[in-house]
Amino acid sequence: MAAESPSPPKNIVLIGFMGSGKSSIARELSHTLGYPVVDTDVLIVKQAGKPIRKIFEDEGEDAFRDLESAILRKLEESLPTRRIIATGGGVIVRPENREILRRLGFVVWLVVSAEEIMRRTGKNRDRPLLNNEDQKGTIGRLLKERCELYRGTAHQEIETDDLTFPEITTGIVESARYFFAR
Repeated sequence: MAAESPSPPKNIVLIGFMGSGKSSIARELSHTLGYPVVDTDVLIVKQAGKPIRKIFEDEGEDAFRDLESAILRKLEESLPTRRIIATGGGVIVRPENREILRRLGFVVWLVVSAEEIMRRTGKNRDRPLLNNEDQKGTIGRLLKERCELYRGTAHQEIETDDLTFPEITTGIVESARYFFAR
């Protein structure tokens, strides 16, 4: 008799572009399910002792991505369960991160349009990749580069532009119940 593969931990992992609502939806899910929130960006800031913007300025994007990967590995090693894990927008650029995310639990891609991203992030200067004169062009380029990576990582996609946080949360909870019941 073949051994059954272990079921994934019962975590809900949120991925998506910056401004897609990962942190806000994580808080809503936490309120609904009573699960604690683990925000990888918060853990990175705590470990580095400085804001993400400063990590990018001082050490560059590669150093930030190294910290991000290390945080994911630590999370996986700690075997968290029944957590809401909110990630940074670029966490999916490294193949090893995509694999870890899927092992951590039910991965939900919060899909958002370029126009909505501009509306949500346009005035925020704490987003290092958007600190340039062509925010719209940068968003378009990054979305194009990352779209298939998000899609290949996620168990579920949710178009968020026209939904409220409670609507998104309800959809995720129902889908997660089905996913973990399999």
